[in-house]
Amino acid sequence: MVDTRACQKPVSRNTFRGIRSSKFRHVFGRGSRKENCYENVLITQKTHDTAACAVNPKFVAIVVEVAGGGAFLVLPLDKTGRIDVNTPKVTGHAGPVLDIKWCPFNDNLIASASDDCMVKLWHIPDGGIKAPLTESLADLQGHQRRVSIIEWHPTAENVLLSAGYDYQILVWDTRRAALVQTIDLHSDVIYSLSLNRNGSRIATTSRDKRLRVIDPLSGKLLQETICHEGSKACKAVYCGDTGKVFTTGFSRFSDRQYGVWDEKNLNTPLRLDVIDSSSGILTPFYDHDTKIVFVAGKGDGNIRYYEITDSPPYCHFLNQYISGEPQRGLGIMPKRGCKVSHCEIFRFYKLYATKPICEPISMIVPRKSDQFQPDLYPDTASPTPALSAEEWFSGTTKGPVLMSMKTGMTIKTHRPLPLRPTESSSDKNADKKYAFLSMETRADYRPKELSIRTQSSTDKDLKTSTNLDTKFQALQKLWGCNVKNLPDNKEQSSTTSSGIESERASTTTRNIINKISTRDSPNKLSQRMEEKEIEILDKPSPKTESETSLPYPSYQLRRAYTAQCEELKLLRRQLILKDRRIHELEDQLNQLKVTRK
Repeated sequence: MVDTRACQKPVSRNTFRGIRSSKFRHVFGRGSRKENCYENVLITQKTHDTAACAVNPKFVAIVVEVAGGGAFLVLPLDKTGRIDVNTPKVTGHAGPVLDIKWCPFNDNLIASASDDCMVKLWHIPDGGIKAPLTESLADLQGHQRRVSIIEWHPTAENVLLSAGYDYQILVWDTRRAALVQTIDLHSDVIYSLSLNRNGSRIATTSRDKRLRVIDPLSGKLLQETICHEGSKACKAVYCGDTGKVFTTGFSRFSDRQYGVWDEKNLNTPLRLDVIDSSSGILTPFYDHDTKIVFVAGKGDGNIRYYEITDSPPYCHFLNQYISGEPQRGLGIMPKRGCKVSHCEIFRFYKLYATKPICEPISMIVPRKSDQFQPDLYPDTASPTPALSAEEWFSGTTKGPVLMSMKTGMTIKTHRPLPLRPTESSSDKNADKKYAFLSMETRADYRPKELSIRTQSSTDKDLKTSTNLDTKFQALQKLWGCNVKNLPDNKEQSSTTSSGIESERASTTTRNIINKISTRDSPNKLSQRMEEKEIEILDKPSPKTESETSLPYPSYQLRRAYTAQCEELKLLRRQLILKDRRIHELEDQLNQLKVTRK
């Protein structure tokens, strides 16, 4: 007898839970070839936890090691290969640069924080800087100790947040260079600062092991808890608009951990798990479009990535990128700069810890087709602000303006103009500090033909070209009288006699030209003038001090003499050209007279 009850169809379908289905399960990292890396970059040796690298679709900025003060290098994104050591840098800080961030709404504007307690804003022209940049657009002074972290507001224009070793977070209106809000809720050094999708909440971690959720407008503390019990630094990143905060840190046994928290209730974590037992500090990076968190450790070459979900266990390990070269820091490309034809969902710029190299690393979803994949690229944040600084400070919050990764959109970028220190600081002049000049551009940064832009000469070039003719006159006024008034001796007489000989040579040249002009025909005259011009131009310049054994009064006098000889050569050529032109005009005049007769 068979029991038929055991053969009945179950009410619910059983599923195999061993492998979770996800389109990002096979994401892999791909390094770049040598020709696509940035080599010979003197990366900073500062042991600070910030990335020391910032990237946008136009430029890559890297904090470099310099003797005295602080500087960072700004390179066009396509200028790969070996970088010249003498490449111009941004060198306006008096102390080491600790953090740099590009403005999300202007690809030519970058902010830098330094050990000199200053935050500076810089404008980088298209094509990069051609000379060392020392003059900033604005100096934001308000911190009492060094500034370690800066973050731009994700949706409001001209809003910048900075955190320093004075345990304070300052909110700035960069258009007026004014301090709007001071958040003084921390009792120790701030390790990380992250804003949510619309900029209405801030998540911070500090040395007191506490995770805080703060309202940046009012400066009120909303939630607070101890996130990781280890003694080393812990980091936090907001998971977009999901209401979750992802943290990394250490346990009391020095194991590296990650945690997922609900912003409305920080009493217990949604998930807290151990990663490994290494000693490097972990830094999380979140991609809102794919809901993936990338975790990279300082001092090791691995990059792990996790997928965040709305249901337990809230965080799923996907895979990891393994490299034998340890990293000092990582810069991330905004989503609008990724290559959609390669199915690239994220891109890192890795600073090697043992070599002067910056290597791009692409995170790719393996797909056979090179067509646009709409499931991988939903509409992402565009470089257009959703609201102004005044609207945000008045209490308005908005999500980011979205753009299509397939078609792009027309946007406007702005070039801010600096306020000179000599100008008054009234409200009227303060409003002129960031007078924006609108310029149409394209937000679609996928690979395309680069347009060649002709650059007009700068004020410095015009000044240099104008002063070329007056350099010799200044030297002649400075040294001409001194040479004549020197007392008689062998050394000075040689210099004086050489100047007299040059004057006699110029007089002889004029006499020869006059004689030729009275005797010869125009054709012979022009031929002899050309021969004389070649002879004058081919005449070698006077020897330098290293080439002759004759003694000289001083190095300055020798330089003046050399400059005089070069100027005499130019004057001779101008004289010959002038006489040639005179004879040509005389011939034309004679021909006109003949034709009229």
